[in-house]
Amino acid sequence: MRTQVAIIGGGPSGLLLSQLLMKAGISTVVLERKSRDYVLSRIRAGVLEQGMADLLREAGVAERMEREGHVHDGTNLSTAHGMFRVNFKERVGKSVIVYGQTEVTQDLYEAQDALGATIVHEADNVALHDVTTDKPYVTYEKDGQTHRLDCDYIAGCDGFHGVSRPTIPADKRQEFERVYPFGWLGILSRTKPAAEELIYANHPRGFALASMRSDTLSRYYVQVPLTDKVEQWSDQAFWDELRRRLPDEVSQTMETGPSIEKSIAPLRSFVNEPMQWGRLFLVGDAAHIVPPTGAKGLNLAASDVHYLLEALKAAILDKDAGALDQYGPRALTRIWAAMRFSWWMTTLMHRFPDQTDFDQKIQEAELHQLETMESAQITMARNYVGLPY
Repeated sequence: MRTQVAIIGGGPSGLLLSQLLMKAGISTVVLERKSRDYVLSRIRAGVLEQGMADLLREAGVAERMEREGHVHDGTNLSTAHGMFRVNFKERVGKSVIVYGQTEVTQDLYEAQDALGATIVHEADNVALHDVTTDKPYVTYEKDGQTHRLDCDYIAGCDGFHGVSRPTIPADKRQEFERVYPFGWLGILSRTKPAAEELIYANHPRGFALASMRSDTLSRYYVQVPLTDKVEQWSDQAFWDELRRRLPDEVSQTMETGPSIEKSIAPLRSFVNEPMQWGRLFLVGDAAHIVPPTGAKGLNLAASDVHYLLEALKAAILDKDAGALDQYGPRALTRIWAAMRFSWWMTTLMHRFPDQTDFDQKIQEAELHQLETMESAQITMARNYVGLPY
């Protein structure tokens, strides 16, 4: 096969990039290691920044999001002294939309099918070749056969463990990382959400988050040590711990039920530079990981898609090859801003293993400023709803 842009990875960033490129008249082929059913079974983020929502509208895949998504004009923060709300709409005139990543991926698959997109699932042993030349190509195995895909450019949308980032020589890569000394134990349950908007809780026992996917599907998290195993936590033990960490007025009325998914996710911040190597461009988790505290993972992938789309359109349609060199620097400026916000939210809301009473008081003082100072709320709101592209 031959195409203009080979896209490695059939998650939401790869599918969104393919959809937008195809709508611009640029041909793509998407290679995905897993089956479509597997991709659609992954439970991931659910808070969409306004910029990502607008990108989905541009891609022509926003109809169900507009119908079923929940617009949130603010969020709640809980402390030892009570709960308060930061009003995004009032502070910065923008909102976020709660709409699950699985739903976004489903919508993108349907839109890609309607355009007749080429998506190769269960493509094994993908390898990238000659990426620093003007004739890169990709090889992969499917049904026992080796295939070759010739292309002009390669977009590495294949996640942290994919083949794209390691294609850049190790001595040419710089990796920045912070690993946090705890994880999030999360469950998904068919229960009514505990509140109309998200609740981020700072508690002496550890962080908790009350989130949602829909009116009948809730997502909850509690901070746990990295040594904990999912098997140690029964549903009842989880609900009991969550209630301890949430405000009384919430925990007393919260609906509970059997979990339909339960997992522990470690937290870390990670950035790889550069994001371009020859004609290979890294997108999303292939280039960066953020702790989920600030709801930035999927949204950062979307902003990468935006910048790469602009660069590829300029290079292919306008014959402006120099535009490609701007992709990494433009994307990284926004990535580091989001990295800072996610780090700030994480350090503000969690209980660290070596945290002293003094440290706890500093957290509480900062939360008090956030509760009482309009300027602090504006800064948080501007970052939470998403910095402009």
